[in-house]
Amino acid sequence: MANMLAVIAAGDFSTQAVLAAEALRKAAATLGHTVTVELRSSLGIQTPLDAAAVQGAQGVLLVGSGEFGEERFAGLKRTVAALDAVLADARAVLEGALGAGPAVIPVAAAPAAGATKAIVAITSCPTGIAHTFMAAEGIQQAATALGHRVRVETQGSVGARDTLTDAEIRAADVVLIAADTQVDLARFAGKRVFKSGTKPAINDGKALVERALKEATVHGEAGDAGSSPHLSDAVAAGKAERSAQRTGPYKHLMTGVSFMLPFVVTGGLLIALAFALGGIYVYEESNAGTLGYALFQIGAKSAFALMVPALAGYIAFSIADRPGIAPGMVGGMLAASLNAGFLGGIVAGFIAGYGVAFLNRHIRLHRNLEGLKPVLILPLLGSLLTGLLMIYVVGAPVAQALAWLSAWLKGMQGSSAILLGLLIGAMMAFDMGGPVNKAAYAFSTGLIASQIYTPMAAAMAAGMVPPLGLALATKLFADRFTKEEREAGNAAAVLGIAFITEGAIPFAARDPFRVIPALVAGAALTGAISMAIGAELKVPHGGIFVLPIPNAVTQLGGYIVALVVGTVVTAVALRLLKKPVAAVVESGKATAAAV
Repeated sequence: MANMLAVIAAGDFSTQAVLAAEALRKAAATLGHTVTVELRSSLGIQTPLDAAAVQGAQGVLLVGSGEFGEERFAGLKRTVAALDAVLADARAVLEGALGAGPAVIPVAAAPAAGATKAIVAITSCPTGIAHTFMAAEGIQQAATALGHRVRVETQGSVGARDTLTDAEIRAADVVLIAADTQVDLARFAGKRVFKSGTKPAINDGKALVERALKEATVHGEAGDAGSSPHLSDAVAAGKAERSAQRTGPYKHLMTGVSFMLPFVVTGGLLIALAFALGGIYVYEESNAGTLGYALFQIGAKSAFALMVPALAGYIAFSIADRPGIAPGMVGGMLAASLNAGFLGGIVAGFIAGYGVAFLNRHIRLHRNLEGLKPVLILPLLGSLLTGLLMIYVVGAPVAQALAWLSAWLKGMQGSSAILLGLLIGAMMAFDMGGPVNKAAYAFSTGLIASQIYTPMAAAMAAGMVPPLGLALATKLFADRFTKEEREAGNAAAVLGIAFITEGAIPFAARDPFRVIPALVAGAALTGAISMAIGAELKVPHGGIFVLPIPNAVTQLGGYIVALVVGTVVTAVALRLLKKPVAAVVESGKATAAAV
């Protein structure tokens, strides 16, 4: 009978790790052995191995990829196995670890205990062709020769390949950036990062890897594990989690919207300033040469003119990476010229993106000619495909659909406008930055390109209500909130006035069935009032900070009333729906005693 240890490093696959551990225990029992399993996943370390277990073991099985803490196992026979192999046939894996089968690869050929490191790397060069892949090859060969595990992401001219996963980044001991261009390091916060050009990776990869392991420094702030997280940190984490959950067309649409927003904000504010300086007819030729006329030309004729091309271009970029930008923007310009507006821009972006991605997959060239694809072949063919479809197939029907939608929205009065405001407001508060919220926001923002501003006013006011209502409730009805929530109320107020709806997420996550209905009630009422009074907002963001700008918001007095009413209704609804914290604690104690 043998006593075995197993360490399962599974990253985000915590469920598979539990299944693998159970499979190993059953296989060991069948073979007449015992196995003690330590689980390492994104949830942390579960059932850690103690010193007594290590001393009494005959060997250790390392399953998956990541950090195993191998320094604990000096003197023990170590073998490695894939997580999938354990799930497929745990008995064969265990027999291999005991020396009775080939299912597991021994670690005897690896470097000495504790020497193996997990390295992730990114390579990139300005043209994204030769040096990118030569540097990747140099790092891979050098790290392997030195006995380390390595994964390299290449950011070439046709986009990122072999993209690093979150689990691989978390498990990495060091991040090596070998690039001659700017690389976004946001996903490596808290990791040891070493930056270099591509030439050291090509000329002497081993020296570069050794330098990276010795000289890498921690990037960003990992935070203080001993302190309670600030609301802004919780909001950022919620945003990051939701961003990671975006997939498919929704992710691509939101990428386009995010890149379009700066053009909308800049154009809207400049137009408002132009009207403030020169009146509502500032755009007429008789005012040429005045500052107001110049601001209108910059805002309306330039920034606004780029809205739809930016939307389409970056939808295509999200799908097909850099080769999709030119066809997408060409399609967006055609959408604007065909009066298809933001709807046409969305269609053009998806046509360009998926069209270029298809061409990129199916056009095969000799390695020496690969550089022609991103700068000539893909932009040319993609622009032809997108342009011809927009002109001969898609443009006219989409333009007609947008004209109908615009006429319907402009003609809305009375109950119809109130119902639309209720719907927009409820959607903005329902998931606070999630797909429903973003759908309402993208719809409202896109209509600005068609000079329809009332839905945007409703959306922004309603989006400010959830954090503002919660902040007010923590002050008026403090007994409904914990100490941490009352302290977070101050930060929620700041986020609310800045139109960051996600400031309500931490509160809703703790008590969704009571908090979310209260938020929806207040936001829907605000949206309805905003639409009923015909308030217009010419910029898609900024919160209360855009309200003082002349002409940025119409019906300003009524708009502020709508915001205040929704905030108060949310606070009162929270008072009615949430139980006092003391009562919740007593209920929990009673339940625990009954169990």
